Amino acid sequence: MRFGWILLLSAGLACAQTAPKPESGKRYGRVVIRNAMVIEGNGAPVSGPMDIAIVNGTITDVVPARGRRIPAGDAEIDAAGKYVMPGLINVHAHVQDERAGIPQPLDYELKIWLACGITSVRDVGSDMKKTLQLRADSAAGKVASPRIFVYPMFNNAPTPKNAEEARAKVRQFKAAGVDGIKIVGTYRDVMEGLLEEAHKAGLPVAHHGGVGETTAWDDIRLGTTSIEHWYGIPDAAIDGGVQNFPASYNYLDEADRFRYAGHLWREANPKRLLDVLDGMIKASVAWVPTLDIYEASRDLQRAQTQPIFKDYLHPTLEKYFEPNLANHGSYFVNWTTTDEVFWRENYRIEMDALKEFGKRGGLIGCGDDAGFIYQMYGIGLIREMELHQEAGFHPLKVVQHCTENNARILGQQMKLGRVRAGWAGDVIVVNGNPLEDFKVLYPKIGPTGGGVEWTVKDGIPYHGPTLMKDVKDMVAKARAK
Repeated sequence: MRFGWILLLSAGLACAQTAPKPESGKRYGRVVIRNAMVIEGNGAPVSGPMDIAIVNGTITDVVPARGRRIPAGDAEIDAAGKYVMPGLINVHAHVQDERAGIPQPLDYELKIWLACGITSVRDVGSDMKKTLQLRADSAAGKVASPRIFVYPMFNNAPTPKNAEEARAKVRQFKAAGVDGIKIVGTYRDVMEGLLEEAHKAGLPVAHHGGVGETTAWDDIRLGTTSIEHWYGIPDAAIDGGVQNFPASYNYLDEADRFRYAGHLWREANPKRLLDVLDGMIKASVAWVPTLDIYEASRDLQRAQTQPIFKDYLHPTLEKYFEPNLANHGSYFVNWTTTDEVFWRENYRIEMDALKEFGKRGGLIGCGDDAGFIYQMYGIGLIREMELHQEAGFHPLKVVQHCTENNARILGQQMKLGRVRAGWAGDVIVVNGNPLEDFKVLYPKIGPTGGGVEWTVKDGIPYHGPTLMKDVKDMVAKARAK
């Protein structure tokens, strides 16, 4: 009997040894990852080495590698000395196939997302019909893409002018099959109609507030799902209710808008700000700060000279980044040292508020808003993680922000954001320890360094370096034209 068990064990080991490595982009019925150090995504410490089985797109086993030997897979990844964590979720992203009317390959964005370990994306405002089709194609494995959650832009024409028109537009979105709604700052009565109907329809709402009559207090009262960036939070804590704008201020002039946005956090009353944060927590309003997207405001030279731009910045995006007030976010016209100093202070105060929000129990998410302001797709989300750590969060909490917390914001916490049996087979294999250095998540673009070796989305393995080679070739061809 004992001899029989030895034979079975030997056969299992032989199968494991002969199982092929995955082919990038190919769907397998059973993928096995061996000997991984696992970051589950729930804030708990690392465990390992572990073996992980993904069967038909679902994690079925996460077990100690030195214990029960799980059967071989159709393809296997040896993760010895490597770390496995949940696929990153980007809850503030834009599906873009053009910039300022100039075409840009959608494949460019999708492949960088996957190479950076992003397995799910909440698209907050794009061409709804195109993105719904992309969502379907991604789910069917017809295109190399993260999972897509479609949140169309509520304010796009025809823009609702009153509460009833707002309700009607929500019903139209629901009928189209969207996952949620993105709203930019609007009138209070319109926002009331929108949120009332969205709650009936079961559609979450992401709110990018503007400098207008609605603030975080409206999000708290009406039950918004998440506040994007930070507009509306410090505004709600200003004594007198209005920022100290100069008489010449013009909100539609982005040089004005972003220059004086850098003065906003200093004007918030600290005591009232705590009341706002507590109100958000009580009402379950999440905060997606997108710290990365404004970083150029505090250090323009760093933003303009990122090493990855050399081989991987598409010329369409490069052109869009150039200072030009006709392009949203390209506001660096006569940007000064004084502007950067104000923005550095802005970051210090905001990061303190974000840390306090988390400490008090607030739900913090991760998004990068890339495609604007010198931020490349995917690269921006990893930079966002570094900035969350700068704000004072332990790396384990930062990972949780970008995985489990983001799944909660999407209402997918029982499916996404964890390396756990029963959850979707969305994991990444990293060459290095991201808890020691988030820079190991950046794509491996040289002969040495870290990088996400494998991004497994829905059980389909994608090889990070192969994807980035495709991106490099794409950029070279576009530049040659």
